[in-house]
Amino acid sequence: MVRGLLYTVMGVLALGVALGVGGMATDQSGSLVVITSGPFGRMLLAGVVIGLGAYSVWGFVRAIFDPLHRGDDPPGIAERLGFAWSGIAYAAMVLLALQLLLGSSHSPSHDATQSAIASILTYPAGQWATVVVGAIAIGVGLGQFVEAYTAVFKKDLKRTEMSKAEKKTVDSLGRLGMVSRGVTFTLVGWFVVQAGLYHDPSRAHGFGGAFVFLLGQPLGRPLLAAVALGFIALGLHSFASARWERLLGSSR
Repeated sequence: MVRGLLYTVMGVLALGVALGVGGMATDQSGSLVVITSGPFGRMLLAGVVIGLGAYSVWGFVRAIFDPLHRGDDPPGIAERLGFAWSGIAYAAMVLLALQLLLGSSHSPSHDATQSAIASILTYPAGQWATVVVGAIAIGVGLGQFVEAYTAVFKKDLKRTEMSKAEKKTVDSLGRLGMVSRGVTFTLVGWFVVQAGLYHDPSRAHGFGGAFVFLLGQPLGRPLLAAVALGFIALGLHSFASARWERLLGSSR
């Protein structure tokens, strides 16, 4: 549920930029800062810490115990490694939420990707490590397009409990969301590759930078709006997953 909220807010903020009515080009971390900056911010932060902490653990559960039945063949192992990476990534977001809860400041426009690449480039082999990281991100992005086409997420849901209309709606939301993630991951990967090749961390950008790049292209506003709507769809798909996803011990 918390993951869905962060994606939905990120998409709504990007849609506002595309429509010229405000908004912000940011990532999930920026969304976290935005939604917890109001009068009930500390209460929301406590909920986010619990929710994202649980989702981080779920990432490791999916990787180790394989409740989604990915298997032990090479494609299955690759997907389970992706689940483990999800656990690590959301654990980092939990740390950010804890920092905010303890009173640390954080700008929603802060580009965490650029900061991370700047750190990597300080190491002796940092330039080529950065290129490898960017290439992996591009691969992940292209994989999102494949996932949107195959809709592999279907087998992760308890579809016998869903009506025909619910299946169709949830599948469409998932596909739209995967396409938007594919676009942004591929762009982020390309930015990171450029940062490595030119040894220039300022060339690296996260999701927010990808949104700004799209806005600057021909037909940039409708293009960004389409991607933003995809992230809103991904958020709604996350809500559906919270309701119907197969958990540990579920049957095939």
